[in-house]
Amino acid sequence: MGAPGLIAIDHDDYHAEHVGRTADGRQFFLTTPFEPAMDGQEGNEFVALFLFDPSGRFLEARIDEFGPRGTMNQDSRRRDRYEARLRELGEVTFTRIEVAPFAVEQFGTTFGLVARPGDGEDDPWWVELHPGNYMAFSEPWDSGEYDT
Repeated sequence: MGAPGLIAIDHDDYHAEHVGRTADGRQFFLTTPFEPAMDGQEGNEFVALFLFDPSGRFLEARIDEFGPRGTMNQDSRRRDRYEARLRELGEVTFTRIEVAPFAVEQFGTTFGLVARPGDGEDDPWWVELHPGNYMAFSEPWDSGEYDT
């Protein structure tokens, strides 16, 4: 077994609250990735809108950086930007998406649904949402479910 061609993400009320399709058929995933504060690093907060074509091929990442959580103004700038990113999509349908793993570099950080092999030779592959690794997908790739 190897990395998947597509993974399914079911719309839910948690990390996949804003996944679906735009009026023109593109698939989207709006989320709030983060770099945790640890090992003397302050961390970083982001808003990320990932766009895919109707067949799930990655098209574009629109990512906004907000700095460490401790310096954010009550999260309002990030929340406002998140809501603006959602509005810029126009009319959307929140629904299951099926998209290909991908990775992009911005702000010195890897963003995306990053496929990685398991730790051991016989361990399964994973697809993790980065940065933050707060959603992790494994086989069956069409389940739509994830671990946190």
